[in-house]
Amino acid sequence: MTLDISFSKAPYKNTEAAVICFYDDKESSPSVGSLNYEFKGFVDHVLEKSKSFKGKSGQIEILMLPEGSPYSYVVLLGCGKREDFTKIEAEKLGGKLLCALEAKKIESVEFYADNELSSCGALTAHIAVGLALRSYKFELYQSPKSDDEDDRIMLSLVHFVLFESDVASELYAVQACVNQGVFLARDLVNEPPNILYPDSYAKRIKEQLKPLGVEIEVLDEKKMRKLGMGAILAVGQGSDNPPRMVIMRWNGDKTSTDAPLAFVGKGVTFDTGGISLKPGAGMEDMKMDMGGSAAVVGLMKSLALREAKVNVVAIVGLAENMPSARAYRPADIITSYAGKTIEVLNTDAEGRLVLADALSYVQDIYKPSLIIDLATLTGAMLIALGHEYCGTFVTDDALWEQMERAGKASDEKLWRMPLDKVWKKDMEGTISDTQNMAKSGRWAGSCTAAGFLWHFIDDDTPWAHMDIAGTAWIKTDKDIAPKYGTGFGVRVLDRFVAENYEQS
Repeated sequence: MTLDISFSKAPYKNTEAAVICFYDDKESSPSVGSLNYEFKGFVDHVLEKSKSFKGKSGQIEILMLPEGSPYSYVVLLGCGKREDFTKIEAEKLGGKLLCALEAKKIESVEFYADNELSSCGALTAHIAVGLALRSYKFELYQSPKSDDEDDRIMLSLVHFVLFESDVASELYAVQACVNQGVFLARDLVNEPPNILYPDSYAKRIKEQLKPLGVEIEVLDEKKMRKLGMGAILAVGQGSDNPPRMVIMRWNGDKTSTDAPLAFVGKGVTFDTGGISLKPGAGMEDMKMDMGGSAAVVGLMKSLALREAKVNVVAIVGLAENMPSARAYRPADIITSYAGKTIEVLNTDAEGRLVLADALSYVQDIYKPSLIIDLATLTGAMLIALGHEYCGTFVTDDALWEQMERAGKASDEKLWRMPLDKVWKKDMEGTISDTQNMAKSGRWAGSCTAAGFLWHFIDDDTPWAHMDIAGTAWIKTDKDIAPKYGTGFGVRVLDRFVAENYEQS
């Protein structure tokens, strides 16, 4: 069910509940005065009696109103200190509100915004964004229940009442496009690997993006072999589902002669580790090993939906890493698209091989002004930064400054990691040009993985590598993301593009 979100200056008064904002020490928004009159003084009465509700940020109390009131419930929403109520806090508050309303099985609400709050329209729009992001559900494979069995009631309508309704509506419309990109990325990550494998994934991309004006080209194994993409082909050769490479082009600024931006994503649709087999415990999570590609596809959807005035090329390398008699082996030496040879020391270090061919190809064919790649690349990144930050390796300080600002603005947090030539050298081969594991062993695993990728980046091309191993997939709910696929990367990169590269 889609959550219907709307904005106007006047209330509908045909919803189940009214939401009212309060701040620290129960300081209310001005709307409470008129509403309290309609509620026959009930809000004042409850606030006098309530010992627990203090208006702290994220505090929510849902109260039943007496018969004859315009609503069945009033929702007291704690916003904390006015000066601390930022757009990011507004989104988190929206997510918490969604959970509280659904726990109470409330289907429709009217939200009375604080019209005296600075930037009321923008903050209200971001509350709506948080509500929408947290409303995401992946229930495609659950059997439908009868009316008697199904006691789930989901929030279906939120109507915001505020003077700046036009401002809020316009801002939300833009962010709703970004949300759609996030939802697509989450869907792709959450799909089971028997449904989403390289060929079906490529078809899904075409179905989703081509109607929006995104140009799509799919390279199958024959085309890749002809092009000399030995790295991605090696990763996929053990599977009955052959690899694909999908090129997406969004030409939103037809007057520009500038080189396009490039985004590259790792899309290993299931990673067993190959011959270097992973342990069985937790292997089911390896359906998320295509999270980088999902973020890139979601980004392209958000750019297309909001008709971004920018030219972008995006490439995702799709492969399934399986053990079989045909699978690539430790000690194999393969030749990449760039012509560099790679000694395979561990078949579970496969994502960097997929990226090597994609990175080389996008530079060779499209000559982009910059490249950002995303990959669930290393378990070492989880150990370093957990689920809160995306480790980011960058060759260009100006590029990092742009990305860092976008990360802070979107709350998809980035942390700059060291990119040192010592790790690039550590990935040089002894009997080949490069090798896919470091000579120094397992230490600094995320850094050596970035060092390997650096071998496939032209010296004059600004490049960033985002290791999203910890941020693409979570096992517990967050304020604006239910557990499992998060869609991480879509919001920060959409913001990065909008702030720095779109034509006004």
